[in-house]
Amino acid sequence: AVLLLESGGGSVQSGESLRLSCRYSGYTMNMVCMGWFRQAPGKEREGVAAIFSDGTTVYSESVEGRFTVSEDSVNSILSPQMNNLKPDDTAMYYCAADRSVYCRARALRELGVYGQGTLVTVSS
Repeated sequence: AVLLLESGGGSVQSGESLRLSCRYSGYTMNMVCMGWFRQAPGKEREGVAAIFSDGTTVYSESVEGRFTVSEDSVNSILSPQMNNLKPDDTAMYYCAADRSVYCRARALRELGVYGQGTLVTVSS
């Protein structure tokens, strides 16, 4: 099994930055896709960023240019750097992973395994 543990959430002001972390453990070999999703109260879950086994990344339009996702494979940490945060970024953020060779096509819609989440609140 794969275990995903998020940390780094908190409360910030609009325009500030925050860096989340996802420590992954367990059977993590051959992961093809890893990413971040978020869900705001009353809204559907939204994929915001993904990184693939070849190092390429993809972002949703809502965070493109503000979020950057990176992976430290030595320490098994996946991190999104989130800059210029806006109140609309307020949500529970979830780390996700998938081993399927087909996960790239749905990387911002659904991945196989999710963590418990960490809350980000952005006030204006």
